[in-house]
Amino acid sequence: MTLRHFLDLSDAGGDAIAAMINDAIDRKATRADFPKGKPDPDAPLAGRVLAMIFEKNSTRTRVSFDMAMRQLGGSAMIMESGSMQLGRGETVADTARVLSRMVDAIMIRTDDHAKIEELARHATVPVINGLTDRSHPCQIVADLLTVVEHRKSLPGLEVAWFGDGNNVLHSILEAAALMKFNVRYAVPPDYEPDDEFVALAKTSGSRITLCRDALEAATDADVLVTDTWVSMGQAEAAEKLAAMRPYQVNGDLMAVAKNDAIFLHCLPAHVGDEVSEAVFEGPHSVVWDEAENRIHAQKSVLRWAFGQL
Repeated sequence: MTLRHFLDLSDAGGDAIAAMINDAIDRKATRADFPKGKPDPDAPLAGRVLAMIFEKNSTRTRVSFDMAMRQLGGSAMIMESGSMQLGRGETVADTARVLSRMVDAIMIRTDDHAKIEELARHATVPVINGLTDRSHPCQIVADLLTVVEHRKSLPGLEVAWFGDGNNVLHSILEAAALMKFNVRYAVPPDYEPDDEFVALAKTSGSRITLCRDALEAATDADVLVTDTWVSMGQAEAAEKLAAMRPYQVNGDLMAVAKNDAIFLHCLPAHVGDEVSEAVFEGPHSVVWDEAENRIHAQKSVLRWAFGQL
Protein backbone atom coordinates (compact mmCIF):
# COMPACT_ATOMS: atom_id res chain seq x y z
CA MET A 1 0.00 0.00 0.00
CA THR A 2 1.23 3.50 -0.84
CA LEU A 3 2.35 5.43 2.24
CA ARG A 4 -0.20 8.11 3.11
CA HIS A 5 1.00 11.30 4.79
CA PHE A 6 -1.45 14.08 5.72
CA LEU A 7 0.64 17.23 5.62
CA ASP A 8 -1.95 19.31 3.78
CA LEU A 9 -5.51 18.73 2.62
CA SER A 10 -4.37 18.20 -0.96
CA ASP A 11 -2.47 15.09 0.15
CA ALA A 12 -5.87 13.44 0.50
CA GLY A 13 -7.93 15.31 -2.12
CA GLY A 14 -11.58 16.30 -2.29
CA ASP A 15 -13.08 12.82 -2.57
CA ALA A 16 -11.13 11.61 0.46
CA ILE A 17 -12.06 14.70 2.49
CA ALA A 18 -15.74 14.01 1.69
CA ALA A 19 -15.24 10.40 2.76
CA MET A 20 -13.66 11.55 6.02
CA ILE A 21 -16.63 13.82 6.78
CA ASN A 22 -19.15 11.04 6.06
CA ASP A 23 -17.18 8.55 8.15
CA ALA A 24 -16.96 11.03 11.03
CA ILE A 25 -20.71 11.67 10.94
CA ASP A 26 -21.48 7.94 10.97
CA ARG A 27 -19.04 7.09 13.77
CA LYS A 28 -20.15 10.03 15.89
CA ALA A 29 -23.78 8.90 15.61
CA THR A 30 -22.92 5.28 16.41
CA ARG A 31 -21.30 6.16 19.73
CA ALA A 32 -23.71 8.89 20.83
CA ASP A 33 -24.42 7.24 24.21
CA PHE A 34 -21.00 5.66 24.79
CA PRO A 35 -18.63 6.67 27.60
CA LYS A 36 -16.00 8.81 25.90
CA GLY A 37 -13.19 6.31 26.44
CA LYS A 38 -15.09 3.27 25.17
CA PRO A 39 -13.72 1.97 21.84
CA ASP A 40 -15.91 1.91 18.75
CA PRO A 41 -17.50 -1.53 18.20
CA ASP A 42 -15.20 -2.37 15.27
CA ALA A 43 -12.02 -0.94 16.90
CA PRO A 44 -10.41 -0.46 13.47
CA LEU A 45 -7.00 0.63 14.82
CA ALA A 46 -6.67 -2.07 17.48
CA GLY A 47 -3.00 -2.65 18.24
CA ARG A 48 -1.88 0.55 16.46
CA VAL A 49 0.21 3.16 18.28
CA LEU A 50 0.42 6.86 17.40
CA ALA A 51 3.43 8.93 18.51
CA MET A 52 2.44 12.56 19.11
CA ILE A 53 5.29 15.10 19.04
CA PHE A 54 4.54 18.53 20.49
CA GLU A 55 6.88 21.44 19.86
CA LYS A 56 4.00 23.87 20.48
CA ASN A 57 1.46 24.01 23.30
CA SER A 58 -1.81 22.24 22.66
CA THR A 59 -5.17 21.44 24.20
CA ARG A 60 -7.57 20.37 21.44
CA THR A 61 -4.99 18.69 19.18
CA ARG A 62 -3.45 16.76 22.08
CA VAL A 63 -6.72 15.55 23.58
CA SER A 64 -8.49 14.90 20.28
CA PHE A 65 -5.74 12.70 18.83
CA ASP A 66 -5.36 10.81 22.11
CA MET A 67 -9.12 10.21 22.36
CA ALA A 68 -9.34 9.41 18.64
CA MET A 69 -6.83 6.60 19.02
CA ARG A 70 -8.57 5.26 22.14
CA GLN A 71 -11.96 5.27 20.44
CA LEU A 72 -10.49 3.54 17.37
CA GLY A 73 -9.07 0.83 19.63
CA GLY A 74 -5.43 1.95 19.46
CA SER A 75 -3.20 3.96 21.78
CA ALA A 76 -1.08 7.10 21.72
CA MET A 77 2.06 8.36 23.40
CA ILE A 78 2.83 12.01 24.02
CA MET A 79 6.36 13.24 23.32
CA GLU A 80 7.36 16.79 24.27
CA SER A 81 10.26 18.16 22.24
CA GLY A 82 12.00 19.33 25.40
CA SER A 83 12.10 15.82 26.81
CA MET A 84 13.19 13.94 23.68
CA GLN A 85 16.45 13.89 21.75
CA LEU A 86 14.90 15.91 18.91
CA GLY A 87 15.02 18.87 21.27
CA ARG A 88 18.71 18.21 22.02
CA GLY A 89 20.00 18.15 18.47
CA GLU A 90 19.04 14.76 17.02
CA THR A 91 18.09 15.28 13.40
CA VAL A 92 14.53 15.15 12.15
CA ALA A 93 15.60 12.42 9.72
CA ASP A 94 17.02 10.20 12.47
CA THR A 95 13.94 10.78 14.62
CA ALA A 96 11.73 9.71 11.71
CA ARG A 97 13.73 6.54 11.11
CA VAL A 98 13.74 5.52 14.76
CA LEU A 99 10.05 6.21 15.41
CA SER A 100 9.09 4.37 12.21
CA ARG A 101 10.59 1.20 13.76
CA MET A 102 8.65 1.68 17.01
CA VAL A 103 5.19 3.10 16.25
CA ASP A 104 2.57 2.89 13.52
CA ALA A 105 2.09 6.61 12.80
CA ILE A 106 3.45 10.01 13.82
CA MET A 107 1.59 13.25 14.47
CA ILE A 108 3.65 16.41 14.96
CA ARG A 109 2.66 19.94 16.01
CA THR A 110 5.53 22.25 15.17
CA ASP A 111 6.54 25.63 13.80
CA ASP A 112 8.44 25.21 10.53
CA HIS A 113 6.53 23.33 7.82
CA ALA A 114 9.84 22.23 6.33
CA LYS A 115 10.39 20.14 9.46
CA ILE A 116 7.27 18.05 8.90
CA GLU A 117 8.15 17.63 5.23
CA GLU A 118 11.56 16.28 6.23
CA LEU A 119 9.95 13.98 8.79
CA ALA A 120 7.66 12.59 6.08
CA ARG A 121 10.54 12.10 3.64
CA HIS A 122 12.36 9.81 6.07
CA ALA A 123 9.44 8.11 7.84
CA THR A 124 8.11 4.75 6.72
CA VAL A 125 4.83 5.24 8.62
CA PRO A 126 2.14 7.90 8.07
CA VAL A 127 2.97 11.43 9.23
CA ILE A 128 0.11 13.79 10.15
CA ASN A 129 0.26 17.57 10.44
CA GLY A 130 -1.10 18.66 13.83
CA LEU A 131 -0.26 22.30 12.97
CA THR A 132 2.60 24.17 11.32
CA ASP A 133 3.20 27.80 10.46
CA ARG A 134 1.96 27.02 6.92
CA SER A 135 -1.26 25.10 7.50
CA HIS A 136 -3.67 23.39 9.90
CA PRO A 137 -5.45 20.71 7.85
CA CYS A 138 -6.85 18.64 10.74
CA GLN A 139 -8.63 21.71 12.09
CA ILE A 140 -10.28 22.34 8.75
CA VAL A 141 -11.57 18.77 8.46
CA ALA A 142 -13.30 19.38 11.81
CA ASP A 143 -14.60 22.74 10.57
CA LEU A 144 -16.04 21.22 7.40
CA LEU A 145 -17.63 18.46 9.46
CA THR A 146 -19.25 21.11 11.67
CA VAL A 147 -20.53 23.04 8.66
CA VAL A 148 -22.11 19.89 7.16
CA GLU A 149 -23.63 18.94 10.53
CA HIS A 150 -25.36 22.31 10.55
CA ARG A 151 -27.07 21.43 7.27
CA LYS A 152 -24.93 23.46 4.91
CA SER A 153 -23.71 22.13 1.58
CA LEU A 154 -20.03 22.69 0.85
CA PRO A 155 -20.23 23.36 -2.93
CA GLY A 156 -21.18 27.01 -3.35
CA LEU A 157 -20.84 27.79 0.38
CA GLU A 158 -19.96 31.43 1.14
CA VAL A 159 -17.23 31.59 3.78
CA ALA A 160 -16.01 34.89 5.25
CA TRP A 161 -12.70 35.12 7.08
CA PHE A 162 -11.64 38.04 9.29
CA GLY A 163 -8.24 39.08 10.67
CA ASP A 164 -4.83 37.60 10.01
CA GLY A 165 -3.96 35.74 6.80
CA ASN A 166 -2.49 32.83 8.74
CA ASN A 167 -2.12 29.05 8.58
CA VAL A 168 -5.81 28.41 9.28
CA LEU A 169 -6.85 30.65 6.38
CA HIS A 170 -4.33 28.84 4.16
CA SER A 171 -6.06 25.54 4.86
CA ILE A 172 -9.50 27.10 4.35
CA LEU A 173 -8.38 28.30 0.92
CA GLU A 174 -7.02 24.85 0.13
CA ALA A 175 -10.34 23.35 1.22
CA ALA A 176 -12.20 25.82 -1.00
CA ALA A 177 -10.22 24.55 -3.98
CA LEU A 178 -11.01 20.92 -3.14
CA MET A 179 -14.63 21.25 -2.03
CA LYS A 180 -15.71 24.04 -4.43
CA PHE A 181 -16.80 26.79 -2.06
CA ASN A 182 -16.09 30.53 -2.06
CA VAL A 183 -14.06 32.63 0.36
CA ARG A 184 -14.08 36.35 1.08
CA TYR A 185 -11.19 37.24 3.34
CA ALA A 186 -11.15 40.56 5.16
CA VAL A 187 -7.59 41.34 6.26
CA PRO A 188 -5.56 44.53 6.75
CA PRO A 189 -2.70 45.44 4.39
CA ASP A 190 0.52 43.48 4.98
CA TYR A 191 -1.37 40.56 6.59
CA GLU A 192 -2.61 38.80 3.47
CA PRO A 193 -2.36 35.01 3.09
CA ASP A 194 0.34 33.48 0.90
CA ASP A 195 -0.32 33.99 -2.80
CA GLU A 196 0.18 30.25 -3.37
CA PHE A 197 -3.04 29.35 -1.55
CA VAL A 198 -5.05 32.17 -3.11
CA ALA A 199 -3.92 31.14 -6.59
CA LEU A 200 -4.69 27.47 -5.92
CA ALA A 201 -8.26 28.26 -4.91
CA LYS A 202 -8.85 30.64 -7.81
CA THR A 203 -7.45 28.15 -10.33
CA SER A 204 -9.94 25.55 -9.09
CA GLY A 205 -12.84 27.82 -9.97
CA SER A 206 -13.68 29.00 -6.45
CA ARG A 207 -14.49 32.69 -6.08
CA ILE A 208 -11.83 34.18 -3.80
CA THR A 209 -12.15 37.85 -2.85
CA LEU A 210 -9.88 40.10 -0.82
CA CYS A 211 -11.91 42.63 1.18
CA ARG A 212 -10.52 45.52 3.17
CA ASP A 213 -13.98 46.20 4.59
CA ALA A 214 -15.28 43.63 7.08
CA LEU A 215 -18.95 44.37 6.35
CA GLU A 216 -18.39 43.64 2.68
CA ALA A 217 -16.94 40.22 3.52
CA ALA A 218 -19.73 39.37 5.97
CA THR A 219 -22.65 40.31 3.72
CA ASP A 220 -24.73 37.20 2.89
CA ALA A 221 -22.05 34.87 4.29
CA ASP A 222 -23.00 31.34 5.38
CA VAL A 223 -20.00 30.94 7.69
CA LEU A 224 -17.96 33.58 9.51
CA VAL A 225 -14.52 32.48 10.73
CA THR A 226 -11.73 34.11 12.67
CA ASP A 227 -8.69 33.20 14.74
CA THR A 228 -6.50 34.85 17.33
CA TRP A 229 -4.83 37.96 16.00
CA VAL A 230 -1.46 37.04 17.46
CA SER A 231 -0.54 33.49 16.48
CA MET A 232 1.23 31.05 18.77
CA GLY A 233 4.89 31.94 19.18
CA GLN A 234 4.53 35.50 17.86
CA ALA A 235 5.43 38.47 20.00
CA GLU A 236 2.36 40.53 20.83
CA ALA A 237 2.79 43.60 18.65
CA ALA A 238 0.70 46.69 19.36
CA GLU A 239 0.95 47.67 15.68
CA LYS A 240 -0.55 44.37 14.54
CA LEU A 241 -3.35 44.47 17.10
CA ALA A 242 -4.25 48.01 16.02
CA ALA A 243 -4.38 46.91 12.37
CA MET A 244 -6.72 44.05 13.27
CA ARG A 245 -9.27 46.08 15.27
CA PRO A 246 -11.61 46.82 12.32
CA TYR A 247 -11.90 43.07 11.66
CA GLN A 248 -13.50 41.95 14.91
CA VAL A 249 -16.45 39.59 14.36
CA ASN A 250 -19.30 41.33 16.18
CA GLY A 251 -23.03 41.91 16.02
CA ASP A 252 -22.72 44.34 13.10
CA LEU A 253 -21.13 41.63 10.95
CA MET A 254 -23.59 38.91 12.01
CA ALA A 255 -26.48 41.27 11.17
CA VAL A 256 -25.50 41.40 7.47
CA ALA A 257 -24.70 37.67 7.17
CA LYS A 258 -27.40 35.15 6.29
CA ASN A 259 -30.01 34.57 8.98
CA ASP A 260 -28.78 31.01 9.57
CA ALA A 261 -25.08 31.88 9.40
CA ILE A 262 -22.73 30.16 11.84
CA PHE A 263 -19.60 31.40 13.58
CA LEU A 264 -16.44 29.30 13.80
CA HIS A 265 -13.24 29.79 15.80
CA CYS A 266 -10.53 27.13 16.21
CA LEU A 267 -9.82 28.32 19.79
CA PRO A 268 -8.39 29.47 22.11
CA ALA A 269 -10.31 32.71 21.69
CA HIS A 270 -9.49 36.16 22.97
CA VAL A 271 -13.04 37.38 23.50
CA GLY A 272 -13.18 41.13 23.09
CA ASP A 273 -10.40 41.10 20.51
CA GLU A 274 -11.09 39.03 17.38
CA VAL A 275 -14.68 38.28 18.43
CA SER A 276 -17.18 40.05 20.64
CA GLU A 277 -18.67 38.25 23.63
CA ALA A 278 -22.15 38.63 22.13
CA VAL A 279 -21.15 36.63 19.06
CA PHE A 280 -18.92 34.11 20.83
CA GLU A 281 -21.65 33.22 23.34
CA GLY A 282 -24.54 33.90 20.98
CA PRO A 283 -26.91 31.69 18.97
CA HIS A 284 -24.81 31.72 15.80
CA SER A 285 -21.71 30.37 17.56
CA VAL A 286 -20.98 26.66 17.08
CA VAL A 287 -17.46 26.73 18.51
CA TRP A 288 -18.15 23.97 21.05
CA ASP A 289 -19.49 21.64 18.36
CA GLU A 290 -16.41 22.55 16.34
CA ALA A 291 -14.08 21.75 19.25
CA GLU A 292 -15.73 18.39 19.95
CA ASN A 293 -15.57 17.54 16.27
CA ARG A 294 -11.78 17.58 16.41
CA ILE A 295 -12.04 14.06 17.88
CA HIS A 296 -14.37 12.75 15.18
CA ALA A 297 -12.40 14.42 12.38
CA GLN A 298 -9.10 13.11 13.73
CA LYS A 299 -10.50 9.58 13.77
CA SER A 300 -11.31 9.80 10.08
CA VAL A 301 -7.95 11.38 9.23
CA LEU A 302 -6.24 8.50 11.01
CA ARG A 303 -8.37 5.90 9.24
CA TRP A 304 -7.54 7.52 5.89
CA ALA A 305 -3.80 7.53 6.73
CA PHE A 306 -4.00 3.81 7.50
CA GLY A 307 -5.72 3.11 4.19
CA GLN A 308 -9.15 2.38 5.66
CA LEU A 309 -10.98 5.14 3.75
